[in-house]
Amino acid sequence: MIEISQMIDQTILRPDASRQDIEIFLKGVVQHEFYAAVVNPCWVEMAVATLAGRMKVCSVVGFPLGASSTQAKVFATTDLISKGCDEIDMVMNIGWFKEKDFRRVGEEIKRVSEACQGKVLKVIIEACLLSDEEKVAAAKIAKENGAYYVKTSTGFSIGGATVEDVRLLRSTVGKDFGVKASGGIRTYEQACSLVAAGASRLGTSHGVAIVEAAQDRSRS
Repeated sequence: MIEISQMIDQTILRPDASRQDIEIFLKGVVQHEFYAAVVNPCWVEMAVATLAGRMKVCSVVGFPLGASSTQAKVFATTDLISKGCDEIDMVMNIGWFKEKDFRRVGEEIKRVSEACQGKVLKVIIEACLLSDEEKVAAAKIAKENGAYYVKTSTGFSIGGATVEDVRLLRSTVGKDFGVKASGGIRTYEQACSLVAAGASRLGTSHGVAIVEAAQDRSRS
């Protein structure tokens, strides 16, 4: 079985995070061997230099609202990839999606995917703002337009990851496509329930506590 740490994108997206906060965060990423470190764009070069290929570096585009122009999202993606970013978590344009402009939503995802140059793209659909029917449609659009993952949440809206949403997304995209649960994941029990529901990656700022709880369980 995969170690829980290897399913975690350890995350620090607080707007007030300082250089010292990022240094401490990255030390924790290395110590606990998380799969990836997720940082705001201004910290990508620091993360790439510090981790030196030991863990993936991920950053965000159109975050947290998804309402940046397509051109801005493409430029930001190109910039991050050029600086060594391994993965991009992009927020879908939720307003376009809500008005059922699915073609435009799909085209934007495709353009960002192309800007990723083969690197992993995860599309955040902000599931807490969508009906189940909309979640299914959004996941299909992400899968059809070059994404590697559909991701539940930014963690900055009215809700986060739920077992029900993860189960629905997994049933929609099938077993060979990524589902990332993110938002409000604080405990080992939550993490296990989301993995059991079909999550292949977990985004959380509480990865240390989750991994330590897993280690405590294994020793008891």
